[in-house]
Amino acid sequence: MPLIWFDGRFIPGDAPEAPLTTHAMHYGTAVFEGIRSYATVDGGAAVFRLPEHMERMRKGADMFGIDFDVERASQATLATLRANGHRDAYIRPLTWMGTGSIGLDVDPLSQHLMIATLPKVVHLGGARTRLTVSPWKRNPATSLPALKLSGAYVNSILAKREAKQRGFDEALFTDDKGYVVECTGANVFMVKNGVVTSVEHRDALPGITRDTMIELSGAQSREVTLHELLDADEVFVCGTAAEATPISVLDRREFGDNPVTRELAALYARVVRGEEPRYAAWLTAV
Repeated sequence: MPLIWFDGRFIPGDAPEAPLTTHAMHYGTAVFEGIRSYATVDGGAAVFRLPEHMERMRKGADMFGIDFDVERASQATLATLRANGHRDAYIRPLTWMGTGSIGLDVDPLSQHLMIATLPKVVHLGGARTRLTVSPWKRNPATSLPALKLSGAYVNSILAKREAKQRGFDEALFTDDKGYVVECTGANVFMVKNGVVTSVEHRDALPGITRDTMIELSGAQSREVTLHELLDADEVFVCGTAAEATPISVLDRREFGDNPVTRELAALYARVVRGEEPRYAAWLTAV
């Protein structure tokens, strides 16, 4: 059982540390990130874009008034990877509101932080994926900020569950005007006549992997309609766990070969493993 860093100490991963009155369990008052570490070509390991992930987590914590120390969380992440001996790993930091009240006022509540590292992929993981348009709509940014607030992901769970019940792997959110938003846990790109376009929408999470792919591909970023997506030569989605995942089917539209996606996925794999020196600043050595 891997160790988990919890409020400054290591505990077993199955230790019962959250009381049943934990506020986050009742109301979703927690903030998380999905981060990856990779075994690097020099025999070590590195966390990909750790400062950017922790800064986004800080912004989410601010929404609840959680005191989130970026440097402390970053060092705890590296310490947890070392304690577990993990090189290729998925990293889950979580900060949450604990006990002190069962009401909606979070000011009296205790605050907690944990870091878990898992030697496995938890979402898509680069495999060709069958995608369907969801009947659910994404939480609008005017109601919930496009950050990784735990309670907001009920929206994604409902959409993904409905998609899988209909035989698909993943759900695509669109808005009422027919514009593409994002998937349940990944941003969307399309390729048409060799041109890479990143879907932009105010309700979508500003993905760190999305930002990476834009820089690696030179993609333009703009609003994209569902009609455009269906007419694309290639569609792929990206995220920390998804990396660059090619879409094989979008409802009844089948996509053939994905040469541009394959090339970008291969470049991304070299970058995260330290094989592209010009992007070394994105790596934090473990």
